[in-house]
Amino acid sequence: MAYTAEHLPLAAFEAIRACQAQAPLKTALFAAACRLNCLYMIQCAGSGHIGSSFSSLEIMSWLYLNELGPEDVFFSSKGHDAPAKYSVLLGLGRLPFDKLHALRRLGGLPGHPDVRTPGMAANTGSLGMGLSKARGMVAARRLDKAPGRVFVLLGDGELEEGQIYESLQPAANGRFGEITAIVDHNKIQSDTWVSEVSDLGDIAAKFRAFGWVVERCDGHDLDALGAVLDRLRTVTDRPKLVIADTVKGRGVSFMERFDAAATQGQYAYHSGALPPSVYAEALAELTARLEQLCREAGLTLPGLDSRTIEPASPPQAPQKLIDAWARTLLELGGRRTDLVVLDGDLARDCGVIPFREAHPERFFECGIAEQDMVSMAGGLARSGKLPLVHSFACFLSTRPGEQIFNNASEGSKIIYAGSLAGILPGGPGHSHQCVRDIAVLSSVPGLTVIEPCCEAETEMALTWAVDENPESTYVRLVSIPCPQGFSLPRGYRLSPGQGAVLRQGADLVIFAYGPVLTEQARLAAELLKEQGLDAAVVNLPWLNRLDRDWFRETVGARALVTLDNHMIRGGQGEMLAAEAARLGLGVPVLNLGLTGLPACGKNDEVLAHHGLDAEGIAASVRAAF
Repeated sequence: MAYTAEHLPLAAFEAIRACQAQAPLKTALFAAACRLNCLYMIQCAGSGHIGSSFSSLEIMSWLYLNELGPEDVFFSSKGHDAPAKYSVLLGLGRLPFDKLHALRRLGGLPGHPDVRTPGMAANTGSLGMGLSKARGMVAARRLDKAPGRVFVLLGDGELEEGQIYESLQPAANGRFGEITAIVDHNKIQSDTWVSEVSDLGDIAAKFRAFGWVVERCDGHDLDALGAVLDRLRTVTDRPKLVIADTVKGRGVSFMERFDAAATQGQYAYHSGALPPSVYAEALAELTARLEQLCREAGLTLPGLDSRTIEPASPPQAPQKLIDAWARTLLELGGRRTDLVVLDGDLARDCGVIPFREAHPERFFECGIAEQDMVSMAGGLARSGKLPLVHSFACFLSTRPGEQIFNNASEGSKIIYAGSLAGILPGGPGHSHQCVRDIAVLSSVPGLTVIEPCCEAETEMALTWAVDENPESTYVRLVSIPCPQGFSLPRGYRLSPGQGAVLRQGADLVIFAYGPVLTEQARLAAELLKEQGLDAAVVNLPWLNRLDRDWFRETVGARALVTLDNHMIRGGQGEMLAAEAARLGLGVPVLNLGLTGLPACGKNDEVLAHHGLDAEGIAASVRAAF
């Protein structure tokens, strides 16, 4: 149902910036205005990270209004607070104001920071890299004899990443006094309390032990934050850290509260747009706070502008692969006492909460520390357990790639579940769109890579990986609910290297995998039929295994089209094209997939942009054949 969302116009920010209030009040007013517009952006996008954006707005506002000089650099290493930074840059006039309406849209503002957006000094979203990048920026300035400081905002959950600690000692040894790191210490990470995931202990003592100068303050108390930064400005021979104690969801009372018992231990406002009635409550609180600060500053702002929001309609009776995974994992865990589950702070997104509740003694929350998690799984496997390791595909397939190879070299059986695989959802941007994991993992000895196309095949894939495959398995899981207009053949079961013919066709055969592109292949075949080309559609979930006899018989003398929810380089299509050549089939081959960074935008926009929607596929096939 459509509803109205409201935002402050640029004139309001110009009035705030021109007002003569003292710096703390003026900055609080600016942050409050940004908070209102930040929420508006997320509502327009239908997704985005509210909690960590709201906790960081006083920090960002103070830096931009009072601290940063023209030669200084600021960026956020955690990346989830991109809507907050956009709202600040928009309020400062450093981004075209019409971009306010284009968060997570094609050609708009990416879901996570990207250097192609003005004002973004570094790509972030994959955690732990910020301090190392800051050291590189300072080293370059020193070589160029150029002035300037680098400020980096860190998340407290991010402090679980090992690269953070690799970066501390070199910064101290090099006397990188140009670096000031600020921890947005809101104490809640993606799923729940940081202390319950991996308690950080005494952060100040840890950084001081590495040679950093450390201060602490309330990150929403602008007098205190300003005073801390004033003191640290005089320290020039050592890197500095500010631990800014903040509140996730700051500015909206019900977002500031975290009743873990009522929400399965999950913080409710980490990401996602609010339902219309809840949005109205939040807007009322944000507006009231803004009006109070205006009275204190003696300022009258222009009225709010509004826009009608039409939420996207969910697909009818969609396939939900994560739900199928959760059901099957729970069933297998009930009969396999050797099965243990590891999670990287993504329990809700990866479908492991039911298992955790049923078998808490066999569940290990490893936090944002993927290399540690995968090596722990290796130790469990070497000790007679069957580990199932969960994270987003973009983080599970790459950062701990060496650890996955090491486990494979030991002959250990481990199952890796990479959720959020492929180019959809398109909103988070390329740091979260995993389109290189097949290439990274397909060559690991003893590791089978597979992507199921529907709930039923997901259940089969997990059961096969647990009960039948003697080696390790990596399962790509599409996380979004997907429409499905096809059915697996009656009696279908997984057979390594073989797929299922979903549609017969005399002229060419389209190979696809996963729920997104298998459905688009089906729709493309219908379009092609209307245009005189009869296309067969085959679902082939195996991404690095192929039954040669089955493949030869399936392709025959027809032209071959492959669809990859991945880069073409290193994807399934290259495997199939190479096998067709080895078998001497002599058929024309068309490989479709990505050739560059995936676009950020709404799902239909992203598919169309890359030519992977039904219309784009059909057009490419017509042009080729």
